[in-house]
Amino acid sequence: MIPRIALTPGEPAGIGPELVVKLAQRGSAAQLVAVADPALLRQEAINANLPLQLLPFTPQSPALETPPGNLYVQAVPMAEPGLPGVLNIANAPYVLETLRAATRGCLGRHFDALVTGPVHKGIINDAGIPFSGHTEFLAGLAGVGQVVMMLSAKGLRVALATTHLPLKDVSTAITGSHLEQVIGILYQSLRTQFCIDSPCIGVCGLNPHAGEGGHLGREELEIIEPALTRLRAQGLHLIGPLPADTLFTPPQLARCDAVLAMYHDQGLPVLKFKGFGSAVNITLGLPFIRTSVDHGTALDIAGKGRASDGSLMAALSEAVQLAKLQKP
Repeated sequence: MIPRIALTPGEPAGIGPELVVKLAQRGSAAQLVAVADPALLRQEAINANLPLQLLPFTPQSPALETPPGNLYVQAVPMAEPGLPGVLNIANAPYVLETLRAATRGCLGRHFDALVTGPVHKGIINDAGIPFSGHTEFLAGLAGVGQVVMMLSAKGLRVALATTHLPLKDVSTAITGSHLEQVIGILYQSLRTQFCIDSPCIGVCGLNPHAGEGGHLGREELEIIEPALTRLRAQGLHLIGPLPADTLFTPPQLARCDAVLAMYHDQGLPVLKFKGFGSAVNITLGLPFIRTSVDHGTALDIAGKGRASDGSLMAALSEAVQLAKLQKP
């Protein structure tokens, strides 16, 4: 089986297009389809002094392997030509259209998975388009009410109960029903996507020392622990809530197939310290496979040929593995 993978390079002024061109040099046993402006990819290849042949993508044709130096392309035109490192509000709608086109392809079964490059949230919002991130945007396109953001690196999986929220809003967002939804999606995804028969999930507390018995906050006693008790009654194997500085230690992690952090910067610094440059962002709960890089647009090095495609390669490898597990 040859998986067909959609690639969206992300922000055209960032390193995403360069990474896609570099990835194309390796070739792939999957069919790699860049959903992007062909002119942008050709210019990036020229800037990097790399060979690149763009091949037309036909959804109705059988999937083919991608030879080194080649890339299949589904064309989405940019509004204006771009310059590396220079953001342009006019191209913000282009970035979102690549995601829409790739998502339509996934929902229509033309693609087996979607791999996304880094976007720049600020320029999209500056263009007057409310946008909090890939995860939420793709969930809206797929008509899914709840998805879960999980990053994976070197034997560690970290999922998030909340994603791109100001810290002052995190406590309000953590409710019993929300935690049950998130943990349910995480548990089922570990079973169905990752083929772990009886996954064990370690759950962080919200407060220091997991609330210290209520002396440092009552969310653990009143929200988190009751939610875990209800889920355990359904047969889920859950550890916690434990303080994050206890759960993120080798003896505890050895017991877990994944860790659920309560907020973005509780879990992701540990994950990125362990595997930055090779970590993969995976969206759970979508009706298709989506993986992504673990880094941003790196405008300061865009167009200079210095960007490493390690995380994009890891995201592609993860997408191909997951696609093969799900294919009949």
